Amino acid sequence: MTQIPFHRPYVARDQLAYVTDAMHRPWTSGYGHYGERAVHLLREVTGAPHIVLTTSGTTAMDLAALAFDPRPGDEVIVPSFTFVATANAFVLRGAVPVFVDSRPDTLNMDEDRIEAAITGRTRAIAVVHYAGVACEMDRIMKIAERHDLAVIEDNAHGLGGTYHGRALGSYGLLAAQSFHATKNIQCGEGGAVLTADAGLAERAEILHDKGTNRRQFFRGQVDMYRWVDLGTAFAPSEILAAQLVAQLESYDLIQSQRRSLWLRYHEELADWAAAQGVARPGVPDGCEHPAHIYYLLLPDLANRQELIAHLRARGIQAIFHYSPLHSSPAGQRFGRTAPGGCPVAESAADRLIRLPLYAGLEDDAQSRVIEAVKTFRVT
Repeated sequence: MTQIPFHRPYVARDQLAYVTDAMHRPWTSGYGHYGERAVHLLREVTGAPHIVLTTSGTTAMDLAALAFDPRPGDEVIVPSFTFVATANAFVLRGAVPVFVDSRPDTLNMDEDRIEAAITGRTRAIAVVHYAGVACEMDRIMKIAERHDLAVIEDNAHGLGGTYHGRALGSYGLLAAQSFHATKNIQCGEGGAVLTADAGLAERAEILHDKGTNRRQFFRGQVDMYRWVDLGTAFAPSEILAAQLVAQLESYDLIQSQRRSLWLRYHEELADWAAAQGVARPGVPDGCEHPAHIYYLLLPDLANRQELIAHLRARGIQAIFHYSPLHSSPAGQRFGRTAPGGCPVAESAADRLIRLPLYAGLEDDAQSRVIEAVKTFRVT
């Protein structure tokens, strides 16, 4: 029986050729031909005026937090149901993550619970668009404005998603993208920081290059470069950037395939899910998502685990997702939980299963997944 993996990285048409070309160019570290080309293509996709490439989505969050510059003891509101990098970026700067519960329909941060988490030490709200479905950004931006807070987007899932026609990643003072192997657009490991703020972009560029103004020197803006700020090495090599260029050139094809796969799951599993008491992804009006994840929410942990085993026995890999940060050892050590706790996040963590979804998943393979799911009965 052919195994169907949860994910298989898509290899774009010119990916190998670009990598080979990059390897034979005289400059293979960051800021070369492919790095510049990747930034140009990302600007076309996102509309962001300022983009800095990084080695991963995690380092993109690290760079965003470093540029934002919270002080020790400052608080940053984050969702509990997210990857650890969302909170870790601020903890590394001495800030305190304050964990907020999720909405039941989208699993995004519940905007109705944000204001109860705000104190005199709160500096920012870090939003995560789970599965690429937008948070309720109108409400969140108004809350941020009312309390004089910055908004920072962890947009690891959301490249290509929109909220009422506006691109995800364009709302925050800074936004982080991920090009991890599991993302729609991937180069194995890679990321980017996006901002519309020219001053922040200039500082991020310096932080990004070991705290030096070397990029300004290369552009002829200064007569020599110096160590002027904090920083470390965030730039991806030309080998990674070459892969990213090929992926971005195939952006429309990748997105088209993923949206078709997502929609097929959603339509063909609708009756089964209703009959079994299983929830499908919620997509509020005005949200266009990039088909990053297709998940199901089983009634309880036991049924979730049974469905994973049921699919595994049929050669299909399906997996769960996050463990809530507020209940993790480090979350309890470094952060605090907002009033009311995070019961929705806890429940989702126990009940959620992600189905195989990747560009290149063949129709016959997806049919196998759908039929296998339909043969499962909730107990």
